[in-house]
Amino acid sequence: MKLWYTEKHSKDARFSIKVERQLFSQQSEYQKIDVLESQEFGRFLTLDGLMMLTEKDEFIYHDMLVHVAMATHLDGIRDVLVIGGGDGGTVRELTRYASIQHIDLVEIDPMVVEVCREFLPQTACKLDDPRVRIVYEDGLRFVRGKEDAYDLILVDSTDPFGPGEGLFTREFYGNCYKALREDGILVNQQESPYYEKYAEATRRSYLRIHSLFPVSRVYQAHIPTYPSGHWLFGFASKRYDPVEDFGPEAAAAWNALGLYTRYYNTRLHRGCFALPTYVNELLEE
Repeated sequence: MKLWYTEKHSKDARFSIKVERQLFSQQSEYQKIDVLESQEFGRFLTLDGLMMLTEKDEFIYHDMLVHVAMATHLDGIRDVLVIGGGDGGTVRELTRYASIQHIDLVEIDPMVVEVCREFLPQTACKLDDPRVRIVYEDGLRFVRGKEDAYDLILVDSTDPFGPGEGLFTREFYGNCYKALREDGILVNQQESPYYEKYAEATRRSYLRIHSLFPVSRVYQAHIPTYPSGHWLFGFASKRYDPVEDFGPEAAAAWNALGLYTRYYNTRLHRGCFALPTYVNELLEE
């Protein structure tokens, strides 16, 4: 019997992957967690029936969430907060930088971390790095009590429905602003601009961040297993512009580290901020 994982991207569009076997399926306190294995994409994780990552293309998401900010302010990022990201992929990329001294990973659901440690070591492999502290708490509540504490905040959240909904509010972004130091950077995933439901979440998130930070930009990547494949990220900063402040010297400094990345590179860094017209129109409405 053929088994297929199917995700609804809109009321008229669905995405399917042929499944070889189911490795894990359980309801946690917060959400339904499934790990499935496929021939095409390897193992993949879904939460409440929505794709979080696959072994085949997770590198795209994690490269772009982490390295754009790191390359922009390479010498100034020591303390990092990751909100969400219990799969460990964001932490894995951060730990590649010797200059980072401390990483707080705030994940609301302990079961996500446990499951990924067991079934997805590709992403969870650096969760035991001595610089990493895992806090099981609501990210909205955690960041509320922080002030002038971090150089970089990465919001590696689920979609703005269910447990991740609070991480797309103006209150949350305002608290992130206070938690950042005077030259701090905030990066968050901002959904797809293509399908109407996701596009509206993109626009709301961008406008809320844009109203708080003096520097606010949006950049893009192609992630095959995410809705439409066209995915956006938000870059906000109190000081640094990821394009204007990323010149030849900054690119050379990042390249000198010798980090091998399968998606990000310093030429792509500037190009990913050049958005299609339909996305610019969405953000300017």
